[in-house]
Amino acid sequence: MRYLAIDYGTRRTGLAICDAAETIASPLAVIEGTKKLPSKIAEIVEAEGVEAILLGLPINMDGSESSQTKLVRKFADQLRTSLSIPVYLHDERLSSFSAEEKLAPANLTKGKQKKRLDAVAAAEILEAFLEQKRSPGDAGTNPY
Repeated sequence: MRYLAIDYGTRRTGLAICDAAETIASPLAVIEGTKKLPSKIAEIVEAEGVEAILLGLPINMDGSESSQTKLVRKFADQLRTSLSIPVYLHDERLSSFSAEEKLAPANLTKGKQKKRLDAVAAAEILEAFLEQKRSPGDAGTNPY
């Protein structure tokens, strides 16, 4: 199944995609702003043959939810209304930290790193989801 992972943000939204065999998660794009974001995602879903959306859910380290968590849940509801494919939520704790570590060896300027960071974070979310899905006894979706 082809998943499109989304690292939602009010300034930038990172996208990543996996192959149909669910083995490789790759950064896809970063979309600036939120204007027309659902329609842009719908275009990508159509063009890339995406079968499900995976939205990173920002949970605090102590397990509590923040105002950003509420925004992501609202965005997930928008996508569920506008798209005819499943939309899953997945805990994204430490995905940005992990993405920063992956980008560090590239010695990018801060500006270039910022532009790529959200897509790499989306790929981290997708990789974690796919790994969890492959784990024995796990249904592969989070009940968030």
